[in-house]
Amino acid sequence: MSIPLPLLDRPAPEVALSHLDQLWFQLTGTHCNLTCHHCFISCSPHNRSFGYLEKAAVERALVQSQALGVKEYYFTGGEPFLHRDIVPILETTLRFGPATVLTNGTVLRDEWLERLARAEAASIYSLEIRVSIDGYDAAMNDPIRGEGTFDRAMEGVERLLRHGFLPLITVARTDDEQEEGTLFARFVEMLKRRGYTRPRIKILPTLRLGAETARQRGYDDEEFVTPEMMEGFDAGRLLCSHARVVSDRGVHVCPILLEAPDSVLGPDLASAVKPFALRHRACWTCYQYGAICANPSGESGEAGGTR
Repeated sequence: MSIPLPLLDRPAPEVALSHLDQLWFQLTGTHCNLTCHHCFISCSPHNRSFGYLEKAAVERALVQSQALGVKEYYFTGGEPFLHRDIVPILETTLRFGPATVLTNGTVLRDEWLERLARAEAASIYSLEIRVSIDGYDAAMNDPIRGEGTFDRAMEGVERLLRHGFLPLITVARTDDEQEEGTLFARFVEMLKRRGYTRPRIKILPTLRLGAETARQRGYDDEEFVTPEMMEGFDAGRLLCSHARVVSDRGVHVCPILLEAPDSVLGPDLASAVKPFALRHRACWTCYQYGAICANPSGESGEAGGTR
């Protein structure tokens, strides 16, 4: 069930869309095979508050995106690999630009990865696969993501490696007391033991929305962006300045605020180029850390880079 996102009752700064670099697709809506206790849109096997995007809808948006200058594409959910057309959708996308899939890694199949490896090899663009794992062992990961998910996710990572991919492992800091350097080092050690000789890791802040509000806490009263904070601030660091998200309800300002009614800017890309006011507390996290949803611009892990 969707959890209403309260709006700030005070002036909020606006961020204009300076350019449309990234286009996201909420491919499987809020449907996921896991029920993670920190999920900011509370995805689960039973949450159908957002539906699947049809392959034809993705293809229409890809064509429209060319005229708007989009340079890369992201696919999220829910779990994107639950979509029956995920492989042909990605094959098509690689004719338009680089593609990234955000997955929990637990439902990957060899035949899918064989086709995707061939599609990437035949394209001038890269295919990035990001796997979410929130602990360097089962004892740390499974209380957050579900029993047995660590082993299943690592099987997915190993499967990706066998097919020539270098997955980017994304790790949410699920404990406010976690020391990032130690967390990073332990992940590197674990991944190398599992055969990932050039591990790539991105550590993310926890978004205090959705299921996370019950697991740990929501945003504090003082955590919001003011007009004064935006003076001299580079708005280009924020995803809303250069990205939009396509769902079955229309085009949204960003993937984090998917459930906020005001995040829907229009029915199509052409109508969704308007500015957006940072009136949500979650905007505070992006203000602190930058465009956390996008791939890192530099090297990640001990040996970053793309295939």
